[in-house]
Amino acid sequence: MTHYLIGIDGGGTSCRAAVASVDGRVLGRGKAGAANILTDPETALANIGEAARAAFEEASLDPVGIASAKAIVGVAGHNVGDAVHYVKRRLPFAAADIESDGLIAFQGALGNQDGAVAILGTGTIYILRQGETVSYVGGWGFTIGDHGSGARIGHALLQESLLAFDNIREGSGVTASVMAEFNDDPRDVVDFARLAKPGEFGRYAPRVFEAAVAGDSVAVRVLKAAAATVDEALDVVVARGAERLCLLGGLAPLYRPWLAERHQALIVEAEADALTGAVALAAQRFGSQARTGA
Repeated sequence: MTHYLIGIDGGGTSCRAAVASVDGRVLGRGKAGAANILTDPETALANIGEAARAAFEEASLDPVGIASAKAIVGVAGHNVGDAVHYVKRRLPFAAADIESDGLIAFQGALGNQDGAVAILGTGTIYILRQGETVSYVGGWGFTIGDHGSGARIGHALLQESLLAFDNIREGSGVTASVMAEFNDDPRDVVDFARLAKPGEFGRYAPRVFEAAVAGDSVAVRVLKAAAATVDEALDVVVARGAERLCLLGGLAPLYRPWLAERHQALIVEAEADALTGAVALAAQRFGSQARTGA
């Protein structure tokens, strides 16, 4: 019986899967709904299975082969033991390792090279690899971390909008646009913010970048403060030995011109995406590469 490898990129909005031969050659891809193992493990398991089936079908393979496949599953929450154990026991594969979504993104971006990635999206996290050693900086979540993230930028914009409403700080076009959205009533802003999830704050981040490029004074101030926190984290990974930096995540292309000159020369383009990284890790752990020691 032919055995296959599976790479899973399990995100908060969608789950992507790829089926590959034992040498890591991708045969088919599939997609399903969200795979958040922390907030909804049952749905995550269902969608991981559904994405794998879709990948097998695209490759014209019998989905019965999923049960004998070996997989790398990249998800957020890989470091929360209870969730990982619960999901790992119930995965439909013969063997599987659950890794961080950041690690598979790193593998896709830099392959087997040393260096660091900055994942700049709704949240932020930095991953450094030197040989066999992988270390993480940040990524502690919106409540107490994720500085420079889309959620933090959006939160700061709403904060500045209320400061401008109270004439504590000078407002601008971007704060006026926020207040107009909330009927110029600060109570509506407060009601929204009280229950908003990080992703809901993060939706305001592109507006800040757009306004800053146009010279909006508040947007520029918010972005300079956010970029300074990203530069601080990049300083840490560079001090630890990173000689190449790759910016990933939805805000990465927007952020680049705002980062310090000292980091610009180290920035490289990503080689491939996170799903490709998951397949590559599966080939290293479980495929013909692993058996031959390559």
